[in-house]
Amino acid sequence: MARKKCKRYSGIGGQAVLEGIMMRNQDKYAVAVRRTDGEIDVEVETHKELLAGSVLKKIPFIRGVFQFIDSLTLGMRSLNHSTAFYEEEDAQETKFDKALDKLSGGNGEKLMTTLVTIISLVLAIGIFVVLPYYVASLFDGFIRNRSLMAILEGGLRIIIFIFYVWAISWMKDIRRLYQYHGAEHKCINCIEKGRPLTVRNAMRSSRLHKRCGTSFMFFVLFVSIILFFFIRVENPIYRVLIRVAMMPVVAGISYEIIRLAGRTDNFLVKILSAPGMMIQRMTTKEPDETMVEVGIAAVEAVFDWRAYLQEHFGYKPEELTEEALLLEESDLRKEASAEVDYESIDVADAEEQV
Repeated sequence: MARKKCKRYSGIGGQAVLEGIMMRNQDKYAVAVRRTDGEIDVEVETHKELLAGSVLKKIPFIRGVFQFIDSLTLGMRSLNHSTAFYEEEDAQETKFDKALDKLSGGNGEKLMTTLVTIISLVLAIGIFVVLPYYVASLFDGFIRNRSLMAILEGGLRIIIFIFYVWAISWMKDIRRLYQYHGAEHKCINCIEKGRPLTVRNAMRSSRLHKRCGTSFMFFVLFVSIILFFFIRVENPIYRVLIRVAMMPVVAGISYEIIRLAGRTDNFLVKILSAPGMMIQRMTTKEPDETMVEVGIAAVEAVFDWRAYLQEHFGYKPEELTEEALLLEESDLRKEASAEVDYESIDVADAEEQV
């Protein structure tokens, strides 16, 4: 039975965690972690969104702000879960832990997750919003044109972001995290291309995806450049405060763009997605088969990919004919070849091959 060849939106998304992957589908999410004994631990939970049941969830630009905060909270929770597998077994509860539990009425872990999320947001705003403005302001004595200063600030913001991503990629733990990030994308791409979710098929799928958080961050930077270009305030303090206050608006607009990119594949969307896809070559690395196995375990815990293939691509995996399998093999070879050619300009990957 031949299958329809068209990429379809699946609705599943994920995130790399310490030695594992989190996959989310609607209100269910699963965290799959490769334990120290080699086995895969999978925990499935229900996640209640901030806008669950609210009409705000359907309003464009507003929903993106809450979705962003929601994703940060869930991501931090998943990361904490994976970290627990690699903490020292004899670690004792500290006085701080006890005080936190007492203060929160037994919800110390949730409170800590919230605090870490807030601190992460503050640091991100400080590094990618306030710092570029401060560095750009050092050129005030040399550049009098406000428009040029706005462009300079935006350019510095992108440079700082790319340098940050590149710098942390040299850390051993981060590099493995990037490999799991690649495995997450491969699993989702494999499904959305209409292929049975096997290790073989996933390994030959692309490690880049238009709905990636890296692309979202690039859209945040790009949208902020455009908005801040038109907002002119002379007072330096007000300029900083306005930039910080505008971040929810920036996040809301960026969410709508990334949402559109995940559902359409026209020429304009490809152009908008290209810079984020290029940066993904730094934030994703080629995983090994054991990492893809973890990704498959996370997907299958919350998503019925067999039913999805039947509904959207018109076939059951077990019904593939020998001819269809040969065509599938040919498609995979072409895509794998294209992926290698596309990534050949990635200096880090080139150094690995040498």
